[in-house]
Amino acid sequence: MSANDNLYAHFAAALDASRACIETPDGGAWNGADIARHSARAANALRAHGLAPGDRVSVIAEKSLEYLWLYLGCLRAGLVFHPLNPAYTARELGFFLGDAGTRLLVSDPALAARVDPAAAACESLSGTLTLGADGSGSFADACADSDDEAPVCPRTGDDTAALLYSSGTTGTPKGIRITHRNLYSNACALREAWGFSADDILLHALPVFHVHGLFITLGPAFLAGTRVRLLPRFDADAVIDALPGATLFAGVPTYYTRLLANPRFTREACRDVRVFISGSAPLSEATFHAFEERTGQRILERYGMTETGINTSNPLSGARKPGAVGPPLRGVGLRIVTGDGRPCANGEIGEIEVRGENVFPGYWQLPEATAAAFDAHGWFRTGDQGHLDDDGYLFIVGRSKDLVISGGLNVYPKEVERELEAIPGIGEAAVFGVPHADFGEAVVAAVVADTPLDESAVLATLRERLATFKVPKRVLVGAELPRNAMGKVQKNVLREQHADLFTARA
Repeated sequence: MSANDNLYAHFAAALDASRACIETPDGGAWNGADIARHSARAANALRAHGLAPGDRVSVIAEKSLEYLWLYLGCLRAGLVFHPLNPAYTARELGFFLGDAGTRLLVSDPALAARVDPAAAACESLSGTLTLGADGSGSFADACADSDDEAPVCPRTGDDTAALLYSSGTTGTPKGIRITHRNLYSNACALREAWGFSADDILLHALPVFHVHGLFITLGPAFLAGTRVRLLPRFDADAVIDALPGATLFAGVPTYYTRLLANPRFTREACRDVRVFISGSAPLSEATFHAFEERTGQRILERYGMTETGINTSNPLSGARKPGAVGPPLRGVGLRIVTGDGRPCANGEIGEIEVRGENVFPGYWQLPEATAAAFDAHGWFRTGDQGHLDDDGYLFIVGRSKDLVISGGLNVYPKEVERELEAIPGIGEAAVFGVPHADFGEAVVAAVVADTPLDESAVLATLRERLATFKVPKRVLVGAELPRNAMGKVQKNVLREQHADLFTARA
């Protein structure tokens, strides 16, 4: 890395001052010089509030061009960017602001009913700014009154660039420190793995409060000088309208199922796109095959998490195996181990562990949780279960916490979900465990179907394909599966909803 390891310094060195780097649906375009100017104004506006390097800036706002200037301005000023989901409740926001020790809050005034009580309770807060969905507000005003030039704050690779929080589905959310080195090393690996170049146009429809939209796609794009076509949100029709000329698209599996449900999404509509990338949640094999049949292209699936960025990716050139998330990226160490730390043979399921410059240094102000997350040799315990095939491709079978132990036998949800989704009429499936007096846990499946289903017929089909102990005790049909903002199925919600399913039968 350079003498100044600030991530912004690397972006600035790569962006062409005279070439369009960001464009918006209304025809607006911003080149490298524009980005330098706007990020400088943002950095100066933030410094005017008395912030010092390392201070946390919490942001609760909708996606906008000004949001990006704020992010880049934070990097440039050496501040810690702390993005938050605008859907959070006042109670959740209060926890995040207090735990982060937020110094400056930038929020959408439309969210004041939830944000204001949380801000009032935050003792570390020294100031607030507003940022509306249309880019207006006191932050934009402060930027307009600021100078066009600003120094790039010297940062080491170990300095914190961003603070994000785990979902907290199994307890109190943990703050995750992401360093400048974490972000730069992973962006470099992704630029190489996915072939980002100055000739590409990335169609960006992801939210920017999450690592997928903020780091995984924008990082390699900025380093490669790739033009970013910025959409305010995902809308299938808007994406289809913006696809002509775009060469890259990244999304969550839900995006792809919604595109496939739109008759306007045809092979001709995506003729210019050289790669479609999927992540943040498992892509079903049914969606993988349906997409290939419709477009002639195989979705490139990858695997990562907030603590590590991207760990593995199916190759740009080479086999993209359905159900696999590819081999490790350059610079990422990955292994599969048993509960007692023994390395697993190919095909043997165990816990996925990773290490490398992409892996975060630790949880925010939680030394015990950090120590528990790493072994003595620096391997990070992801909590995911999977196995490697003979080609070095990783297959994920589920989270450790989602493992169902029924009658003393391990049931990996992904295996059962794959068989369910292969049954005609079933579009999506989620397998989870609930208490059972006899088996300890009973295997249960929640499915979304586009045709009426006969539960007994589904179970009969599964008995032909799976060992008896893996077959669900019940198959529950619903209109949709509960998901978080990034499309991940919330199995904790399903477990809570159906915790008493077998109480009467105990």
